[in-house]
Amino acid sequence: QRYPVPLLVWARYGVQALAMALWLLPQMGAALVRTNRLGMHLARAAILPFSSLCFFSALKYLPLAEATAINYGTPVLVILLAVIFLGERMTRPRIALVMAGIAGMFLIVRPGSAVFQGAALFALGASLLYGTFQILTRTLAREDSRVLLFYPALVGTLLMTAMLPWFGVDVAMPWADIALVALSGILGTIGHFLFILAFQRAPASALTPFTYVHLVWATLAGWIVFGNFPDAWTLAGMAVISGSGL
Repeated sequence: QRYPVPLLVWARYGVQALAMALWLLPQMGAALVRTNRLGMHLARAAILPFSSLCFFSALKYLPLAEATAINYGTPVLVILLAVIFLGERMTRPRIALVMAGIAGMFLIVRPGSAVFQGAALFALGASLLYGTFQILTRTLAREDSRVLLFYPALVGTLLMTAMLPWFGVDVAMPWADIALVALSGILGTIGHFLFILAFQRAPASALTPFTYVHLVWATLAGWIVFGNFPDAWTLAGMAVISGSGL
């Protein structure tokens, strides 16, 4: 609530880029950025920080659980994008799941609710961008996972650094807030790394139920930290979105 969103996104990716450079550059050297598909990597890497910009902006105005739930419309969008761009087949179960996911989002973002505002478009935009990011990740699946992780951190840091002069980089920040901003970057890096390790060791179908526990944690955190607990309609929408994703 107190700082420009681009500054927070810059910290998120800057910490990750620095941590990966210190950890992997001595081992890999130029191999950390070597690829035969540079254009695809750069496009994928540029999309992720803009997804984060949208999601962080949504968090500025929406309750944590609701913003997170809308963002979990990504699996629905991935199905649609895979059909359009990857030529995957749209089966009847997939059609049903897409319709259920959209219905779940309408239960959350409904006329008369606190979420029915322009800020919900930020969460939907984050979901669309992240879905596109996942499609590009699927096309680069044979690449080294460390390279896949480093490019978004590097490009995200560079993009946000270029944006900072227009968004008040000279804000005064006490040391306690500096530590929290740095911690957010560290936690994001560790979480992303653990996510990659998990998908290297188990099939996606086995891990998907665990990713939806994120909704539970977001609901509890929003309730305990910010005093916001979703109403019955929103909880129903979250359940429908989770069910469609599973």
